[in-house]
Amino acid sequence: MNIQKSFEETDKGTLYVVPTPIGNLEDITYRALKILESVDVIAAEDTRNTKKLLNHFDISTPLISYHEHNKRTREEHLLEKLKQGESIAIVSDAGMPGISDPGFEIVQAATESNLPVIVLPGANAALCALIGSGLPTDEFYFYGFLPRKKKDKEAALAQLKNLQATLLFYESPYRLKDTLHAIKDIFGMRKAAIARELTKRFEEYVRGTMDELIAWSEKNELRGEFCIIVEGSKEAEKNEGTEWWQYLSIEEHVDRYMEKEIYSSKAAIKQVALDRNVPKREIYQAYHVGKTD
Repeated sequence: MNIQKSFEETDKGTLYVVPTPIGNLEDITYRALKILESVDVIAAEDTRNTKKLLNHFDISTPLISYHEHNKRTREEHLLEKLKQGESIAIVSDAGMPGISDPGFEIVQAATESNLPVIVLPGANAALCALIGSGLPTDEFYFYGFLPRKKKDKEAALAQLKNLQATLLFYESPYRLKDTLHAIKDIFGMRKAAIARELTKRFEEYVRGTMDELIAWSEKNELRGEFCIIVEGSKEAEKNEGTEWWQYLSIEEHVDRYMEKEIYSSKAAIKQVALDRNVPKREIYQAYHVGKTD
């Protein structure tokens, strides 16, 4: 068990997780500036990018790189500084560290070493996009970036298809069209929204159906980072608290996904394993044995 009283006196340093603006510098908080100015060092995803932010606010705190390619080797160095009583702020290029950006690993390592971690509130693209989308906010699921390969992307979406929560994705302008088509193919027609360039001068929301969003993406030049927000499933296939597939054999269960949902056999087997909460290899073996009987 790890119990942290964040503002008690300690001889150890504190790791501060500091969100930075996602476009509009006025979104920085007074508290974030105070922390960035007072810590011993700032661990930054890109020191050149963070240097511009610090220069804008006349902050001269030393910088050290902490990014996807060096985070493991840098971890011990940062932990040692914390153990010696130095305080560190971790920042990403924009938004909240740890959300589709480096940060989770050092936070985990610090907590496992009983070192205090304090997270500041601040800018986050996914939450801005969710609230601005006009889709339900009472329950949502943040996925981040989907896999790049088509089969992996389709498999990931197949796992999310039956969630009733609003779904949040990040995507680059280069893969937006393909991702929208994949979402439409797997989820079918749903309400959705695209948000881009959030908090910046050219901030834009596109709200409509999946077909309307796809049509918009085909007609417009795509620039900036995108958030995709998709309404959750409205097809709760249950009957009086009983799972719809309860009385189906494994073979029938897999075939249902392949025939009615147009899944590949691999994706169908994976979804059946998730439905039944059993290892995928058991579904694979049972399905193929049934097919050869």
